[in-house]
Amino acid sequence: MKAFLAMAAVTVLTAAPVYADCPYPAAPNKIPDGATATMEDMLAGQKAVKEYDKAINDYVACIDKELQDSIDKGGDKLKPEQKTDMQKVEAQKHNAAIDQEQSVADRFNEQVKVFKARNDKKN
Repeated sequence: MKAFLAMAAVTVLTAAPVYADCPYPAAPNKIPDGATATMEDMLAGQKAVKEYDKAINDYVACIDKELQDSIDKGGDKLKPEQKTDMQKVEAQKHNAAIDQEQSVADRFNEQVKVFKARNDKKN
């Protein structure tokens, strides 16, 4: 078991440079507060969330491609366990990015609801 863990750690560490060319995008600095935001603030927030969505999609495509390139480069020298470990690391990074993207979208959508409710009360 210890040998497997050591091998997995080595694989993860050697796989890490594969993703060096795929910088993780920063989430938008600020989600507008729907209770106080202007329409311009909300539109700027929407633009930032859309840009973040694109950046996450680009990041995921990049790590997917880099994983495949690494597997192709390893060819027959790559042990099945190494390939599996590399795929697991990529899947964790992929899923974490999508989860964070969804969290940002959910927070923004909640503020859109607050904004709309506030403006409906004014009309």
